[in-house]
Amino acid sequence: MSDAFNTPVSVDPRLLEVLVCPVTRGRLTYDRERHELVSAGARLAFPIRDGVPIMLVEDARPLD
Repeated sequence: MSDAFNTPVSVDPRLLEVLVCPVTRGRLTYDRERHELVSAGARLAFPIRDGVPIMLVEDARPLD
């Protein structure tokens, strides 16, 4: 764990194998700096809060 809030340093690679983008059903990558799961195809970044990926489109951040 990386801080007092128990934020994981990285995402379990097995989780990345299972999770897909809810829009494109495509693969996600982990952005360690922003602590997000990124869908290049949908141009969205999904936040990870308290160690839980939030895979709701309405909570995703559009990529520039």
